[in-house]
Order: sequence, then structure tokens, then C-alpha cells
Amino acid sequence: MTRDLEPVDHKVVHVPEGLAGERVDSALARLLGLSRTRASELVADGHVTLDGRAPAKSDRVEAGALLEASIPAPRVAMVVAHEVEGMRLVHEDDDIVVVDKPVGVAAHPSVGWDGPTVLDHLSGVGIRISTSGAAERRGIVHRLDVGTSGLMAVAKSEHAYTVLKQAFRDRVVEKTYHALVQGHPDPHTGTIDAPIARHPKHDFKFTVKAGGRDSITHYDTLEAHRFASLLTIKLETGRTHQIRVHMAALHHPCVGDLMYGADPTLAARVGLDRQWLHAKELGFTHPRTGDWVTFSSIYPDDLEAALEVVRSAD
Repeated sequence: MTRDLEPVDHKVVHVPEGLAGERVDSALARLLGLSRTRASELVADGHVTLDGRAPAKSDRVEAGALLEASIPAPRVAMVVAHEVEGMRLVHEDDDIVVVDKPVGVAAHPSVGWDGPTVLDHLSGVGIRISTSGAAERRGIVHRLDVGTSGLMAVAKSEHAYTVLKQAFRDRVVEKTYHALVQGHPDPHTGTIDAPIARHPKHDFKFTVKAGGRDSITHYDTLEAHRFASLLTIKLETGRTHQIRVHMAALHHPCVGDLMYGADPTLAARVGLDRQWLHAKELGFTHPRTGDWVTFSSIYPDDLEAALEVVRSAD
């Protein structure tokens, strides 16, 4: 659920020589200290004018041009308490809860997403979580894409939130995914060390790009089939869309991942309308006991069925 407030800030700036030729959204972001995504939203929503006219976010600015922006207060996303179909509680104690997230569920509420979330479900079943973090992301120490299923840990206590957030920053959490990718990676075992940044032409995509954030993915082939390979993947870093971007960069996108270049014919053949990617195992030091704990998840029905189709093609 979101709530819009009236504009509270009006900015008027002239474009300096150094930004001549930049896209409107990029120039606006740099001049006003906004994120590129936020600047794009303002342009798309009609809150920005360039020399008195409404620009497209891809328009280029000239030195001396007048940029005006009316910036609304941030929209607030709120948790809506209700049980989410298909969500399974794998573990719960006084400090943490581990869930097996189904496809089509976001980690937490966000502006522009009105579907179910992990936090909706936890609230709906009466589980109190940490109050640390932004209001709409309380207790969240890591996330999975809406289109990715599998294991997620959420902090219930303030102590657990602090410890687990640091553990993820320090890269001492073991995150193991299984991915069914097109073709056969060569070598069949390897490490992808390639920086990831936002895609310059698509707001919701990412790409391998010099100057991006460091991103490291280790993979190993579990099964090699006629059309696809089942990989086990371990992440050192946790960038948005990391596995999907890295596998696409190798020209072996996840089966069904049309956003990153997967074959739509193969996706239809195996009956998938999302990427074949599952967070299979999660291991970390328990924030209270200090013991190493590991949790695992089975493949959901749609991924299992798709894998069987690929196996049968042999």
C-alpha cells in the first residue's frame, strides 16, 4: 500500500558545461544528489521541465539549460498483514525466522509493487520481527528477486539484525543456488569476476560494466543435458540480479529468463514463465548461539517439472 504526499520541494538549476550532452535523468540525479532511478521517476511522472517543456528522460541537456523539478515527499510502502499462499516456515526461534519463499513474492513492500511480500506473511501469521532498518524493510538482512524462489532469513531480534547484516557485508554467509542454464558452460566449473552496474538503457536491468560494483560468482555443473545444464552456484557478493547477469554474460542465461536473453521457445517447451533459479541452501553463524546453522529447500513444482522435461530430452 502506498500513499502520495503533495510536492514539498521545488528546485531550479542551470546545467553546467560539465554536464552538457548528458541525459536529462542523469543530469538531474547528479545536480540534485538523487538516485538515477528516482530522477527517472520524476521525469516520467511529469515533475520535471527542461527550458519550460516536459522532456523525455533520454533527452540530452545543453549547457545553460534551465532544469526545474518539483520533488514530492517519498511515497511510503506499508506491510499488509496476510498469509501468503505457498510460503513455508523452515525455522523459527527467538532471533531469526527462515522462510522458503515462493515465486511471485517480494522480500518487502516497495513503491510500485502491490503484490505479496515475505513481511506481509510474517505479520499475517503473528511473527514479530526486528524494528531495525527502514520501516518497510524491518528485519530484512538479504533479499531474493520476486521471480526467484527459495530460502530467506529474516531477523526477529535487534541483536540478530545487527549481526546478520554484518555477516552479509563480510561475505561470511554461504548462499547456494541451483540454476538451470541454456547450453553448457565451458569450463564446466569456474568463477565469474565481473563488475555489475545498472543497464544504461533499461531502468530495471543490470549489466556487466567497467566501473560497476565488484561481483563474484562461483559455479559448478551438476548435470549436463542436451539443451541445458544444471549448475550449483555460490555467491561471494550479493548484487541485484547477479546470477542472472553473470550467466547471461557467459551466453548461458537461466532457462526462462527472457529479460536476460533466454530462448522463449525453450521456456515455452519446459513450461516456464520465470527464470529457473532457486536459493537451495543458506548457512551462517547463528547470531545468538554462535553455532553454524544450515537450511535447505526442495525445488518448487514448476522448476522440478521443467527440469524433468530437460532430462527427458536426452
